Amino acid sequence: MPHCTISRHAHNGVMESGTLSILVIDENRIRAAVIEAGLREAGHDRVTVIHDVTGIARRIAEVEPDVIVIDLENPNRDMLENMFQLSRAVKRPIAMFVDRSDKASIEAAVDAGVSAYIIDGLRQERVKPILDMAISRFNAFSRMARELEDMRSELKGHRLVDRAKRILMQSRGLSEEDAYALLRKTAMNQNRKISQIADSLITAAGLLGPTEED
Repeated sequence: MPHCTISRHAHNGVMESGTLSILVIDENRIRAAVIEAGLREAGHDRVTVIHDVTGIARRIAEVEPDVIVIDLENPNRDMLENMFQLSRAVKRPIAMFVDRSDKASIEAAVDAGVSAYIIDGLRQERVKPILDMAISRFNAFSRMARELEDMRSELKGHRLVDRAKRILMQSRGLSEEDAYALLRKTAMNQNRKISQIADSLITAAGLLGPTEED
């Protein structure tokens, strides 16, 4: 398997080619050394290891890692919840190793956006493939989230155009086809999207008085 490299920053939430910066969070120095050795053996030399989780959000902001590896030897419920809150906030691929877990914790990890949640699987030779899996899952979920947002925006745009057409049909006595043609022509003249013209028209109509389409 080739070495996985991604950019220092994500473009639209999806990692791209470049140098990989990895942050390892582990209070156990021996276990951290296992992870670091696995990463360096795989060709990753930009590895930062943090043993104290105090002020971890600030440290992440300072390091600006592309990927985060979290190892929790015997996590209690509060420690897991703190790490899950961190996962929700950082918007990066996260691989989390734990020695033990339960169904609720696994579900919480998924909800928090942890890309790879590994139970009792910390071995040097597993670090690289698990990191690759975390990045791959992060990219897949990021694409899905972006596509969903695009679909929502497109649907909202269609609704705005439909409302604007009804306003023009009522106020100017235009047919639906002519109303749309007018919106399209205005958008072209102003070098804007039809949905933006529709939104402006709806806002103006709302200021002038209620319309029947509401």
